[in-house]
Amino acid sequence: MFRIFFWLFISVLFSNTVLSDVTQNIQPADRILVQKSARKMFLYSGDEVVREYTIRLGGNPTGAKTREGDNRTPEGDYTIVSHNPKSAYHLSLRISYPTQEQRAEAQKNGYSAGGDIMIHGYPNKAPAFIFRFIHARRDWTAGCIAVTNKEIEEIYKLVPDGTPIRIES
Repeated sequence: MFRIFFWLFISVLFSNTVLSDVTQNIQPADRILVQKSARKMFLYSGDEVVREYTIRLGGNPTGAKTREGDNRTPEGDYTIVSHNPKSAYHLSLRISYPTQEQRAEAQKNGYSAGGDIMIHGYPNKAPAFIFRFIHARRDWTAGCIAVTNKEIEEIYKLVPDGTPIRIES
């Protein structure tokens, strides 16, 4: 049992090292592509993929988000509208979901389209070394796109506000 905790401690110690300036020589992303079924997110600069990430989605990932509480990740064309360094998660980038059309459709049908869709890291209130195991094995968000804490630190630097994001099924 001691060995397990020792190796967990060592992995946490080395995995939480400060992100080097790897992003220094990379062009900022000018668009993002998310492929939900493949659980992949790609950052592009021009026609070149500059980064690829394995992602986690909402707990009910099949199909497009239509309403608050459906645990689905939206599908469609959106924009990164803001960076939040004081997020409930380890950094976050807000996605412009819902669109005016999605909001109107939800209102017409008598429900809320939801909102607060982000790209983010692990929850701040959960120990990262424990959450890393959950993140590696299953979809866990309420509809957001989740990456590791190290990855969101990199994405946070590479993706400016106004960057278009396409989320495909």
